[in-house]
Amino acid sequence: MKKTLLASAIAAATFSGSVMAQTTATAAELAARMDSMPTVYGNIQYAIAHDNVDGGGSELSHFDNGSTLGIKHDHEIAGGITGFFKLELEGLAADDKDRESGLEDLDEAYIGIKGDSFGQIWVGSDDSTYERAVTEISEYYEVATLSQGVDYTTGEGDLIQYSSPSFGGLTLMAALQINGQGDDASLPDKGKKSYPYQLAAVYAMDALEFAVAMDSNENASSASNENTYGLRASYDMGDLRVTGEYHTRKDFSDTFGVIGYYALGANQFALSYEVTQYDDQYAGDRAGVLAGNDVDTITLQAVHNLSDHMYVYFEGYLGGGDDGVYDVAGESERSIASVGGVYYF
Repeated sequence: MKKTLLASAIAAATFSGSVMAQTTATAAELAARMDSMPTVYGNIQYAIAHDNVDGGGSELSHFDNGSTLGIKHDHEIAGGITGFFKLELEGLAADDKDRESGLEDLDEAYIGIKGDSFGQIWVGSDDSTYERAVTEISEYYEVATLSQGVDYTTGEGDLIQYSSPSFGGLTLMAALQINGQGDDASLPDKGKKSYPYQLAAVYAMDALEFAVAMDSNENASSASNENTYGLRASYDMGDLRVTGEYHTRKDFSDTFGVIGYYALGANQFALSYEVTQYDDQYAGDRAGVLAGNDVDTITLQAVHNLSDHMYVYFEGYLGGGDDGVYDVAGESERSIASVGGVYYF
């Protein structure tokens, strides 16, 4: 970004009164001060959705779809070594000014160092290694109510993560979560120490990208801590991208998915199909309904970019599977239509 002397002086004075006294400061010095300031960013997201279950109820809702406010910064520690941090808060509830609280939920917070020779290591709360490597489809959509979840239990907090430099297109990644006694009362084995970990490898070659990952699920209950394994393959053909995924966890579920995206000027279109096959011994939150059953989802999205900072979208979901998967005996269809808008900076 080019900065004029006047703009640099005004902005620098806003952040530091001492700058005003430095009347001999050059434009380059003032620009350097601005470059050293943290970056503030954020977004406001609104959505309206109509949710209908055949044989059941329907609901129309207007809601904040994840508005956030964040700050980030990096600086050079030594030649080729950079330190960085990020803090991002969500829970703004931009649709309801009468709510007494806001921005009370932590989305991301971490510090780390990176360098061309050794890669990147960071500590704190962030998207996990498994998620970044192989869960493209479920993380893509805006509303995502019917996207198929993947059975893995390592969360996004208390993480130490590492990502290597690229070795001829191959990047290696790892994450370790440190849970002390009583750190998380929601864990099945609360009061016990656990060290769940994730490993991943991503290989990029021209338009192709392949990824494999695993989650140890060490913080799951003792009866269901089988590893989760995931595979992803993606291919880019100019304005078209296609991705396929597979995730499996013994005695839990197998999830398959494929998605295609096509960019056309200021518009982008996406279409995906996902299916999850739940094991007869499934021990999840809805074990009595999902055990031994299949659930599938077809999703269509259309996005229009109004500008560099604002876009609107439509998403339609059609879910099906075995009878009863949506808690209605003899029925197995759920549909969601949603529209939304996002302003970000």
